[in-house]
Amino acid sequence: MELADKIIKTVSGVLNWVAGVAVTVMMLLTVTDILLRAGGRPIIGTFEVVSLLLAVVIAFGIPQVSLDRGHVNMDFLLERLSDRSRRVMNTLTRLFCLILFAFIGGNLFNVAARFKTAGEVSATIQLPFYPIAYGVAVCCLLECCVFAYEIVRIWRREDDHA
Repeated sequence: MELADKIIKTVSGVLNWVAGVAVTVMMLLTVTDILLRAGGRPIIGTFEVVSLLLAVVIAFGIPQVSLDRGHVNMDFLLERLSDRSRRVMNTLTRLFCLILFAFIGGNLFNVAARFKTAGEVSATIQLPFYPIAYGVAVCCLLECCVFAYEIVRIWRREDDHA
């Protein structure tokens, strides 16, 4: 379990770092575009790049946010339940989310393959869509690993929120 713990936390941390870099690039690109636009020389394709980077920010940040418990939680409801009921409820919600993210990730792999086959690119600067779709799909599947890891921690009583 320690190896899984280390792998999940390391990979999630790296992906979170990538998300942070993407947010920084989005900010710098947007500010630069605004300043240059005021001078009559906007950056071509800013909207496309920022849109694609937003997908990176969201997808690559999700696993770390889950590990950090950064999502909304219904503590006021769970604290009324017994320890076992709370563990069952937390397990069921994570299992539901695992299934949902597995479905989303699997479908995104199909979408990415279709994007690649069709040669789908952005309108202005011709950026291909498929690498972003594959990246988001991988992040969804990593999120499944995070949920499975949390389920194991809940039943081993290693989860302080169970």
